Amino acid sequence: MDYLKASKVYLTFRCFFFALNINLLLRSCGFSYFCQMANNEDQFKKVVSHAKEYGYIFASSEIYDGLSAVYDYAQNGVELKKNIREYWWRSMVYMNQNIVGIDSAILMHPTTWKASGHVDAFSDPLIDNKDSKKRYRADVLIEDFAEKLNQKAQKEINKAKKRFGESFDEAEYVSTNARVIGYKTRQKEILERMARSLEAENLADVKALIDELGIADPDTGSKNWTDVRQFNLMFGTKLGASAESAMDLYLRPETAQGIFVNFLNVQKSGRMKIPFGIAQTGKAFRNEIVARQFIFRMREFEQMEMQFFVRPGEEMKWYEYWKETRLKWHHSLGLGEENYRFHDHEKLAHYANAATDIEFDFPFGFKELEGIHSRTDFDLKAHEEFSGKKLQFFDHEQNKSYTPYVVETSIGLDRMFLAVLSKSLQEETLEDGSTRTVLRLPSILAPVKAAVLPLIKRDGLPEIAGQIIEDLKWEYNVAYDEKDAVGRRYRRQDANGTPFCITVDHQTKEDQTVTIRYRDSMEQERIAISEISEKLRDSISYQKWLK
Repeated sequence: MDYLKASKVYLTFRCFFFALNINLLLRSCGFSYFCQMANNEDQFKKVVSHAKEYGYIFASSEIYDGLSAVYDYAQNGVELKKNIREYWWRSMVYMNQNIVGIDSAILMHPTTWKASGHVDAFSDPLIDNKDSKKRYRADVLIEDFAEKLNQKAQKEINKAKKRFGESFDEAEYVSTNARVIGYKTRQKEILERMARSLEAENLADVKALIDELGIADPDTGSKNWTDVRQFNLMFGTKLGASAESAMDLYLRPETAQGIFVNFLNVQKSGRMKIPFGIAQTGKAFRNEIVARQFIFRMREFEQMEMQFFVRPGEEMKWYEYWKETRLKWHHSLGLGEENYRFHDHEKLAHYANAATDIEFDFPFGFKELEGIHSRTDFDLKAHEEFSGKKLQFFDHEQNKSYTPYVVETSIGLDRMFLAVLSKSLQEETLEDGSTRTVLRLPSILAPVKAAVLPLIKRDGLPEIAGQIIEDLKWEYNVAYDEKDAVGRRYRRQDANGTPFCITVDHQTKEDQTVTIRYRDSMEQERIAISEISEKLRDSISYQKWLK
């Protein structure tokens, strides 16, 4: 019996110390990091669910179980997307006298893509997991691993900020703290090695790096990988009346080439002088290896691009200018400056001499939102060579002809949509302990600018509300809502992202005033019906938002 008791005591202590060691291990490995990842995943699921419930995004062909990585923009989504596009277009084209827009065709002569390098070089490194049978981009697996090191470094920095308060010198801490230096150095080494290997097309070393880092399948944890191989991303199609005579074409993988082949047409017809830009928005198509994370990476997507033509030798000046200008545009929407950062490319595309991404803090981490590239004169010279047509500019000030250099800004409209939607969706706890879901969309982008609500469905109130709708609809997208109690309607419009609710009550019949309620603050004020339009106009003025 004494022996059994002793054994039980021993086992109890073993279990206790085992649990203690597990706890310490989790803490040392960044347990809070995993908790944060779980929270981010939950938030992302809420964004996806909210997008469907409130008519922003539906899975395409959903009645047939959908199509992988293809989505439809619903009644509110199409309005938000249009407003984002318009916000970009006004800032890029209307606010710059030397930038004009075009809308080029999706189908282009196939030699276009030979000249641009897409036929030979537009591919991504692909890797399969033998156990899960899932396919991944090898470079993204490595980048995600490196980003975890950066997040660990940032965690150390954040802890130090709390510890030292206002006296904290972040630059000095980053340059002297051993842990931060270690994380940052390791991250840099990994990304530089990957960039060298991809540049040299040494796919065996990319695979070796994945093995050395112990990178596992994100879903299953398996490390049983195939070799890395290249995968061309272009969709092929055919043009012609019969299969025998049909010409092989591609769905465009980017909108930029439509700008380059029209460079001379635009320059001559618009009498444009260097420097000048050509902007375009439109669909592009890529057969992505891994199309996931909702609308972040799709096979059919929309780009907003501007190619800025400059004198050779001045491209870096304009590259820095557009970096600053584009970041300022993003900040103007008020989504939080801390959610943006620049990420300079380690591996440059075949056409570039400088490249950076504006990354955004999505629910799944910092990812590319917009690219800014110095494309040199590669594109125009390549199209000159393959077409036999001269694509040069005669500079009267220099009295000579030259092939302009190009600085590009390229933003994914769908990614911008996701950035706005994910940061705007919030859950609040109110003073009375209740919660509300609110979509704090920038009012300039909101699909519906105001909802008009009659307090009750009788006594002539719906008729007054209907007349307000009639007056406002010429300038704004407004909605009429009479179902449920007014409090429920407020909550519904909050979740829908509507900045203003205008309530018509019995006092309206007496003095022609209404109650206007503000989505973000939930504050209410009484204003005259004649003042409504001016109130909305002030809130969604492009001058106010873009200045």
